[in-house]
Amino acid sequence: MSTGGGAAGFRLTGRTWADDLGIWSSAVAADGRPGSALRFDPRLVADPAARERLVAAVVADRRLTQSGTTGLVPIADLITARDEVWLITSEPVSPTVGDLLSSGSPGSPRPDAGSAATVLVETAQALLAVHASGLAHGELHPGTVVIASDGSALLAERGLADALLGRSPAPERDVAAWASLARGLAATWASADRGAAGLLERAAATASIRGLAPARDALLAGRDVLPSGFTTRDRLVATLHRWPGHEAPATGGHPAPARPAPDEGDIVTLLHVPKAGDPRAAGAGDRRGAGGDERRPEDVVMRFGPGVPSETTAAQLWRAGRDQQQTELPSGRLAAAAAPRARRRRGRTVLASAILALMVVGALAIWLFRGSATPLEVTKVDVSAPRKAQGCDTTVKITGVLSTNGAGGEVRYQWKRSDRKEPIAQTDRIASGDTSHEVSLEWTVKGEGSFKGTATLMLLTPVPEGKKLQDRATFTYKCS
Repeated sequence: MSTGGGAAGFRLTGRTWADDLGIWSSAVAADGRPGSALRFDPRLVADPAARERLVAAVVADRRLTQSGTTGLVPIADLITARDEVWLITSEPVSPTVGDLLSSGSPGSPRPDAGSAATVLVETAQALLAVHASGLAHGELHPGTVVIASDGSALLAERGLADALLGRSPAPERDVAAWASLARGLAATWASADRGAAGLLERAAATASIRGLAPARDALLAGRDVLPSGFTTRDRLVATLHRWPGHEAPATGGHPAPARPAPDEGDIVTLLHVPKAGDPRAAGAGDRRGAGGDERRPEDVVMRFGPGVPSETTAAQLWRAGRDQQQTELPSGRLAAAAAPRARRRRGRTVLASAILALMVVGALAIWLFRGSATPLEVTKVDVSAPRKAQGCDTTVKITGVLSTNGAGGEVRYQWKRSDRKEPIAQTDRIASGDTSHEVSLEWTVKGEGSFKGTATLMLLTPVPEGKKLQDRATFTYKCS
């Protein structure tokens, strides 16, 4: 956002999209570099313990990046303002593999088998580094694998879902998700190349049995069956440049110096809070206003490092978000944000402390209530397949529906195809209030002849005691 002399921080561009954690917005830094901002779903960050775990996950992620670990989307800041929490990344988190899988137009270049192998090798390498540090990603899927402007694959949202849901790091879940990603890319980007698709399938099976390192090595050893652009990422870059949401980073230029902005009074970075006696705390300014009144700690805009302008990147991004997304705020709150902020008096400190205490008690009550909520139960599994015979070289979509008791939670299930021994294990999260959850399996069949395929969906967890929940469906393929 511009503050008189120029734009000293990120500016929200207005393009937004939703995922399981909240609302992402594209953003641009003062020097033209693109980035992104995630406004977390308020329900996920309402619990103070969840916020603490989120801060710990972000700090751990930044330490990984600072120690030289590559393959992660770098995090610039984590801020809170009033009742909202924002994550700011210094690189864009789109397009993702999921975006490229779902988009594409006739005549435009599409990622090929070499692109799939590039993504799998680089994500495997990043996951291995994360696991070596005793951490995990926790929510790996096509929507969290970002394709950078040079065609490299970066992991987004590392550790965020685990932190907010209170889950312990589980590297084995990452491995299963990577194997599922490999099978999905084999059936899509590599579907036109039987040899390359077979290589990706073997890598997925290797990961499930032996781990990520042998799976990565299997891909590298089989590079002879991959297109020549495998090592240069040429096809991914060409696809990226034609992607509808592509924004090339600006080159050259320097950010204009920013004038000191008025105290916003509600923005605090969660990554660094100066302690009493810390010389860096002096950079945040005196806590007394010009009229001698003492400001509350939450009214001070935190600064974290020498040379940072008096209005931080976090503050500017937050203010830009409020200016550009006014329709999402009550009109009274907009008027309060636009009006000059009156000086606080000492007597308000007592009132603020009382309100804070009530908020803590309320959050604790919510946490205790949630802890006693009814656990998720799956009561039925239904699977359906196309009844019509499928024609030559087609991808058949098998659909499964999990009926539940309406509670939220995590489900693990597996698909088993009649043409292979190795099952396909997956993990999904079901939102509270949903009584059914749809899953799908895409099965690609090629060549001449007749074929009857059967797909079996089996629930792994949560499974009712003494029951085995599964269902199957069959389709017919004919090509002459």
